[in-house]
Parts: sequence; structure tokens; C-alpha cells
Amino acid sequence: MSVRTNLLLPDDLVEELDRVAGPRNRSKFVAEAIRYRLKRERLREAWEASFGILSAEDHPHWATSEMVVEWVRMMRAEETDPGPDPVEPVGTDDAPPR
Repeated sequence: MSVRTNLLLPDDLVEELDRVAGPRNRSKFVAEAIRYRLKRERLREAWEASFGILSAEDHPHWATSEMVVEWVRMMRAEETDPGPDPVEPVGTDDAPPR
């Protein structure tokens, strides 16, 4: 459902809007821009609400930015490194040369 509303916008802004989106696509373009901005505001509010939730005592492995980088690398490697292939391909053209 859509609701009709009136907005007062500066002339130069409407000219650029029409140039980019076209005069028939104003509403769609403005709705997308508002959604984007509202999402950013929700993220900012969540960030501010969570500020200070983690203590240095509870997470000593995050004491420095270097330690954080190392921790992230270890966590990524743990989840994504499948290790060596236990089965060697046999009888396919894709098999690596021996």
C-alpha cells in the first residue's frame, strides 16, 4: 500500500532527481533513498545501544587491533579450511598430473 504525501524540495534537487531518475520515477527513487537512510539510522542506533557491552576483562584477546586481526584470521580459518582432500580424483580429465 502506498500513501500520497507532499514534500517541499528545493528546485535544484528536483532538477537533479529528474535527471537521474526521470520525472516518472521520482516516488520510487525517493522511497529507495529514504529506506537506505532509515536502515543507516537503525544501524547507528544499534551501534550506540551496544557501545560498551564488551569489557576488556572478558575479551583479553581483543586488547590491540593486531590481536583482533589475528583472532579474526583464526576464526575464519577454523570455519573455512577444509584441510587436504581425502580422496584423490581417479579416471577424470580434471585429475591433476602425477
